[in-house]
Parts: sequence; structure tokens; C-alpha cells
Amino acid sequence: MDLRHIRYFVAVATTRNFTRAAEQMHIAQPPFSRQIQQLEDELGVQLIQRNSRPVRLTEAGRLFYEQSLQVLQRVDQMKSAARQVGLNQRQSISIAYVASTLYGGLPMLVRMFRKRYPDTDVHLVDMGSIQQIQELRSGRIDLGFGRIRTNDTSVARTVLREEKLVLAIAPGTPLAADTGRIRLPALAGQRLIVYPKDPRPSFADHVLGLLHDQGIQPAEVHEVRELQAGLGLVAAEMGVCIVPAAARLRSDLVYRLIDDERATSPIILSHRVNDDSWYIAAIKELTAEMYAQNPPWLDFETNAFPAREMYGRVGKR
Repeated sequence: MDLRHIRYFVAVATTRNFTRAAEQMHIAQPPFSRQIQQLEDELGVQLIQRNSRPVRLTEAGRLFYEQSLQVLQRVDQMKSAARQVGLNQRQSISIAYVASTLYGGLPMLVRMFRKRYPDTDVHLVDMGSIQQIQELRSGRIDLGFGRIRTNDTSVARTVLREEKLVLAIAPGTPLAADTGRIRLPALAGQRLIVYPKDPRPSFADHVLGLLHDQGIQPAEVHEVRELQAGLGLVAAEMGVCIVPAAARLRSDLVYRLIDDERATSPIILSHRVNDDSWYIAAIKELTAEMYAQNPPWLDFETNAFPAREMYGRVGKR
């Protein structure tokens, strides 16, 4: 198998037509079809159903197509990186993030990275956790900082830390009378505000899942597009909102730590599986250095470090 076979197969899978695919690859159709047949013979499985119009991929073909795109994307990245080094050009990486990570260390981490590696351009993209997985697979981004666990085997994930959740409450309301920890059953019958409204699944589904697992029914659930909107509605006494501890943004609200060991939200670093690009190790190393500095926003009461062995010893103030 060589890259030519993979490119030919991707052309058929994309166009769903042998004639158009052969034209796209600038080769006559008979030798083009033989190349596809040779690929199937080497793999020992049928990739394409030829008796349909347009042609269709078999289950094995769909899997091979998905992985072929990753291979070709990686080859293009290798070519680009080699040219950049050879021509002394700057390298560029694209990092996606969910908005709440902006309140929990991502800005500091990016500043450290840019200072340590000034010849590398960093592009930040606001993107939901599930969309990050899709964009990593397509090669449009290089790294993602999200909060939703997935089972996608094409993406490697490292939990940087588990951030505890707090309940945002308007002062003067009954739940704000106490500032101590609060148990989830106290939310039964409350008007609950969740975010983001879309895309789903998201942090909203994580919160709703915590309540559902304990049979807790809010009086109503109001969905908003972003964290700031949710906290704004809390301030207007329109309900309560569960947020990560680092997102205690408004000083006019009361925040109570949720007394439940499952009430956490992970901050997850994601990248393509088997990607050994230098910047992945660099980000992990800088994360360890950042945690060791005990920055003001890193509250050890509201954070746990499941990958502590990766970072070494994280000190306490």
C-alpha cells in the first residue's frame, strides 16, 4: 500500500463515482479501477459496493476512508512543517477552547507558550468540546481544551485537572441564606439555568445528567447560549446556575460549593492519536510549570489533579 492507493480511494469515496474520481486523479479509468482492486486485495476486505449508483462504501470502507483522511492530513502537515523549517518560516498551531477555560488558566498558559516559543504563531478558536473532536479529526485544529469526555478512538485525551462545580445564586433568595456547601437535592423544584444551548452534548448535559442520576427534578430548565448570559439571569433572580469554580465571575452573586464528589468538570487537553508533535509535550510541560507557580486563580480547594504524576508535585499554598 502506498499513498497513491490511499489518494485514489479517497477520490472514489468523495465523488462516489469511478469515472469522475479517475478524471480527478488524471488517470484512465481501467488502471484506476485496478489500483482500487489491488488495495482491496491487499487489505483482504471489500471497501466499495460497486453495484449501486452512486457507489457506496462498505462498513470497512467508511472506517478506512475516515482514517485515510487523517493519514493524508498528517502527510500534508509533515510537508508543510519540513518546508517551514527548510525556508526558516514560522510554524503555526491552532488551539481550540471552550469559553470557560479562559477563566481557569488558558490565558496564562498561552502567554507562557508564546514567551517560550516566540517563533511559533498561536491561533485561538472558540469552539465547543464535541466540535473540537470533529475538527481535530479533520486536521483544522491541532489541540483542544474542552470539558466533555468522549469515546472517540481517533483522539487522545489528557485530563489536566478536575474542577469542582459551584451553584450561582442571587443574594436575598432562600438558597443564598447559607454560604456553606450545598447538596444537589436542594435544587429540586428550583428554576435551573444551563448553558450552552448548543451544540450538544455539552456542559449543559453534564449538569442535567448529575441531577437525573439522583432523580432530582428542577421546576423548569432554561437554556442559554453562554455562561455570561446564565449568570446574568441568575442576577435577575430568574433561577440558579451550576458553573465551574473558576467561572465565579460576578461579584453580585453568591456561590456555594456543591457537596458531591461527582460534581466536577474536567479540563481536557485533546489531540490526534499517535500525534507526536513537539508542541503537545511542550503544552503539558508548561501546564506543570503553571500549576507549580500556584497562580491566584488556581484554588486548591476546588480543584483535583488526577494526572498529578504527569506534572510532578503540585505544591499547596
